[in-house]
Amino acid sequence: MNHPTRTTRLAVPALAFALALAATACAGGKQDDKGAANSGKGGRLTIATGPTTGVYYQIGGGLAELISDNLDGYRATAATTGASVQNIQGLQAGSYDIAFSLLDTAQDAVEGKGSFDTPQNVEALTRLYPNYTQILVRADSKIASLQDMRGKRISTGAPNSGTEVIARRLLSAAGLDPVKDVSAQRLALPESVDAMKDNTIDALIWSGGLPTGGITDLVTSLKDKVRFLDVTAQLPALSNTHGGVYQKGTIPAAVYHQPADVPTIVVPNVLLVKKGFDPRLAGKIADLVYDKKNALEKVNAAATEIDPAQAGNTAPVPLNPGAANALKALTQRP
Repeated sequence: MNHPTRTTRLAVPALAFALALAATACAGGKQDDKGAANSGKGGRLTIATGPTTGVYYQIGGGLAELISDNLDGYRATAATTGASVQNIQGLQAGSYDIAFSLLDTAQDAVEGKGSFDTPQNVEALTRLYPNYTQILVRADSKIASLQDMRGKRISTGAPNSGTEVIARRLLSAAGLDPVKDVSAQRLALPESVDAMKDNTIDALIWSGGLPTGGITDLVTSLKDKVRFLDVTAQLPALSNTHGGVYQKGTIPAAVYHQPADVPTIVVPNVLLVKKGFDPRLAGKIADLVYDKKNALEKVNAAATEIDPAQAGNTAPVPLNPGAANALKALTQRP
């Protein structure tokens, strides 16, 4: 990404507005009109997103509305899911047509490693905004680093989520076994927030855009009883093991009304489809993301970080040919 250490102050949008727009594309399952993604003749499209309090669901709902309103013959809905890994598995199985994913998880998918036993037949429509690693601990705890999480109750994210992938990699980079050395609670974000409020976990790890509604809820409710943890000390180990997909970033203090900026680790998001997705439709959806980006920004401020200059930077995940053509034309616009 162009500005991995940017500290732009992101305005926190009205959460009610964001959820209202996302709710228009309610949770879905397997698409009703099979083959809509490949027919070029319209039909129903299902977008795999994430938990309801996460940014994937909000922006996915906004994207579903844009598709339904602007592409004749298509009706899109956003499905609540466990996020990245589950999204790709569902995409491969034909349960979804479009999927949000972290780039590190998508990289594992095309290379057939990590959570994927074999290479997955997926392509990208575009790169999106970055996800920020957001780790919160109880303010009165003695957890000052990831190493201090040994023996603690830690929410590592929902099963088969991109958060879980990053959480395990971070703990490993800190010299901890993510299964044996911590009491890992595999909780989705809403359950993680509730567990922090109920004092049944010591910390939560979350990867999401800024702001994430669930994190806003937590810091608003508990105020100075929770604090963010800086884990950038693990960045060199992550990069040595997993390449340059991880970068240093900053959570501006204004996002969650904190006393200071929080250094953190970021990773890009990508929008995925299965190989064979209609290239003309792929190009139209890629165009929508940028032509109507202001509408997505109203849903969640994370969309302000969708950068046209980085749109085609999805390697090692290949671009769908139709999306590649659309993004090339995008960069040539005056």
